[in-house]
Amino acid sequence: MSTAFSHLDHFIEYLRSSRRASPHTLRCYSADLVRFFQFLEARGLAAGEAPLPSIDYLVIRRYLGELAQRNYARRSIARQLSSLKAFFKFLQRDGRVEQNPAAGVSAPKLPRKLPEVLERDEVEALLAAPDPKTPRGLRDRAILELLYATGLRVSEVSALPLAALDLVEGEARVIGKRDKERSVILGRPSVEALRSYLREARPLLEQHSPTDAVFLNQTDGRRLSERSIHKLVVRYANAVGLGRPVTPHTLRHTFATHMLEQGADLRIVQELLGHASLSTTQIYTRVSREHLKRVYEHAHPRA
Repeated sequence: MSTAFSHLDHFIEYLRSSRRASPHTLRCYSADLVRFFQFLEARGLAAGEAPLPSIDYLVIRRYLGELAQRNYARRSIARQLSSLKAFFKFLQRDGRVEQNPAAGVSAPKLPRKLPEVLERDEVEALLAAPDPKTPRGLRDRAILELLYATGLRVSEVSALPLAALDLVEGEARVIGKRDKERSVILGRPSVEALRSYLREARPLLEQHSPTDAVFLNQTDGRRLSERSIHKLVVRYANAVGLGRPVTPHTLRHTFATHMLEQGADLRIVQELLGHASLSTTQIYTRVSREHLKRVYEHAHPRA
């Protein structure tokens, strides 16, 4: 399988350098394709110096069928197929295969699961959870306020540099997916939380290791990782007893839904979220309607 893994190395380098794919995306593609190569090898389909050009759509379908038999979720199977389509498209464009064997294979139909959204009192409880008397609490409150005020992705919060903040204007410049830059509005509570953190807490954390990152790790003063931000959101959600999974992405969903409920234009929300396509943002119109229906059914005496 050395030839196949050589192709994989070239593909991952293409994604990294040309498509500016995130480390998480690169790991997912690598894991998906390694799994496919192992399938080929285990079933004697990897014979020869260059096995990939001999792969056809029947092999792809057989692979996906075996994943289904092993009780892989439909969403996981769809992602596997997406990885294979992208990989073989790259090989075809590079002249290493004549056709993309995955191109004509249909993905399994996925149920449209609506994103989880917090109620406003739940948001208020979460934002009030950190202890503002400690450096860590000031940092965490600033992070939670920022997530809800802007709908930023956790990767964007982790990567945020000091130079990106304009607390006078209440804005921040963010580098999103594929290095696309956009401006987001911070809002007064977020600005106040950031000012308190930058004035009272960050200088103490930065003593360990000077860096331009806004949010620093309490242990070594380095940039706070995406994983650490995820863990602190989960910790505070559990501490206030929300009783369901809450992640940084939950706050992104909540930001978008609450904006639309208050009459924000869909295209404005799209721009603030950094979505390339309006259709991606439109899911929040459904979330908003479902949310309002739940409120009505709970509040109206004859619902």
